[in-house]
Amino acid sequence: MAQTLKFGNKVWAAKEDSVLAYNDINNNYKPLPFTFSRASIGTRVNKDGLIETMGQDIARIDYTDSADGVLLLENSSTNLITYSEDFSQWTALNNVVVTDNFTTSPDGTQNAAKLVFDGTADGRIELSAGVGGTTTQSVYLKTESGTQNVSIGAGSTDLTEFTITDQWVRYSHTGGGNFPRILCNDAATIYVYGAQLEQLSYPTSYIPTSGSTVTRAAETCNNSGNSEVFNDSEGVLFADIEFLTLSNTYNDFFGLNNGSNSQRLLIERNTDVLKSYVGSAFLTTTLNSLNNKISISYKLNNFKMYLNGFEVDSVTSGTTPNGLDRFDFKIGGSLNLFTYAKAKEIGYYNTALTDLELETLTSYRNWVSMVNELNLNIIYNG
Repeated sequence: MAQTLKFGNKVWAAKEDSVLAYNDINNNYKPLPFTFSRASIGTRVNKDGLIETMGQDIARIDYTDSADGVLLLENSSTNLITYSEDFSQWTALNNVVVTDNFTTSPDGTQNAAKLVFDGTADGRIELSAGVGGTTTQSVYLKTESGTQNVSIGAGSTDLTEFTITDQWVRYSHTGGGNFPRILCNDAATIYVYGAQLEQLSYPTSYIPTSGSTVTRAAETCNNSGNSEVFNDSEGVLFADIEFLTLSNTYNDFFGLNNGSNSQRLLIERNTDVLKSYVGSAFLTTTLNSLNNKISISYKLNNFKMYLNGFEVDSVTSGTTPNGLDRFDFKIGGSLNLFTYAKAKEIGYYNTALTDLELETLTSYRNWVSMVNELNLNIIYNG
């Protein structure tokens, strides 16, 4: 057994147009780079916890939710809020006082605004966006001290209330309105930064604006490996990945192929259904979390899917794919349907693994990481 392709797992290297996967068999390091593209700038949260702008065609290794970093891959999206940082351009209603550039923001500079509410009911700031359909508003908020209830949303009743603290946190609300607002009914001082409104059912990474809407381009990351890396007759593809949503009906695709869509080991997410197409075999299960450790093992008449430490499907008949020579974050060939997710680790093994090895590969190393990764609530009954 050899792991002939490694990507991520705390080890990241990127430059313009490329992000590195590798093979380190016998301590001989061989580069297996992905070709990466994004026709715009994009932001990430860096190792220091600060929002940072990355140039065009430079992959974003993001540390928002993980000290180990993830490759952030996102679809095109537009921030429809034209003043994401200049809150003096917003309309303040019911005795709200706005002071721009008052304190240090999540990007490390003094460009976050102060909002002072005097306790008048329905005190708020708002901005007309002029769009319809499902939208998601997101914004960074914190208090001057202590905790405070603050609502964000896109209409008079289309709101979500949050209890914010004295630490910067990005909050989001998904609804059907087009009038983003920040509301507080108490006498309070809060700080605000980085407002965003997208025509999506979930928030994406921050897109700064200063007078007009701004679009972040879609990202592609493809074509790592070669025919010597992948074995047609047997092997295992492993992915530690966080999907951005389980509700959208668009599909996430990634896996191995031969430059076409006819010969592949393809992993697909469609809503909360996980599917894998391996040669002539088909495997499927239901997803219960955005965070998932997935292994697909294949050998003639022996195909298995493992998810988060458990075998969830198997097939005992079928042929294996032919001519595998690349890993793509897309469906394969000219079918340029991308995946949009946070890739923590991708690995490929050139032989099929035992059940115990597959279970171990997809399990969590400790209880705390399992709870955090699966976004579970800890209930203490001691």
